[in-house]
Amino acid sequence: MQNQVKIAPDELGNVIRVSKNNSDYGHVRITYNSVGFSASGWVNPVNLSALIHGKVEDLNDIGIAKMETLPGKIYVREQFEAFSEVDPNRDLKIAGDTGVVCVGTDTDTGEIDCPIYRKTFYDQTGTVSDILIPHTNSDSIKKANATKSAADGADVSQNNVTITDEALANIKKGIDEEETVEETQEETIVNEEETIVDEEESFEL
Repeated sequence: MQNQVKIAPDELGNVIRVSKNNSDYGHVRITYNSVGFSASGWVNPVNLSALIHGKVEDLNDIGIAKMETLPGKIYVREQFEAFSEVDPNRDLKIAGDTGVVCVGTDTDTGEIDCPIYRKTFYDQTGTVSDILIPHTNSDSIKKANATKSAADGADVSQNNVTITDEALANIKKGIDEEETVEETQEETIVNEEETIVDEEESFEL
């Protein structure tokens, strides 16, 4: 049985969140719960969220402010190209709170250690599948998780991709929608477990 897409009002109960820069525009935050399966066989509950953008007038006309759920699903799209030309760091796929950027190999160009970008979208039909890219820097992520407490406040670097704590904070503050990946490991099992951690977004036009 497919889960429903739920509409998430803000702390004041507003479904339509009006832009601070232009009151003609706004967005609605939606959430979706599903089950994910990693390549190593781990079953993980996945909590996703996304934004529906539009003119406030149009959002009101479709009556979304009175709805609690929507048909369809939220899906994940990962790619090597930045989603935003203005702020290319906005949708980087970050490994938990380590600051490590997930990287992969671009099979089209043969380039290795390419930063992976990750974004969520609403699909009304519920038929669009996730587009995922396997990351190739698991060792760096594990090391970052193991040494995070000792290296607190320091820059994290791996495979020529470096991001500082300040830059990470700016990414989390300015993105439209961010899903970060936290990678953990069972004490007696080598296989990795990936879980999706939802981050509250901020959006302004």
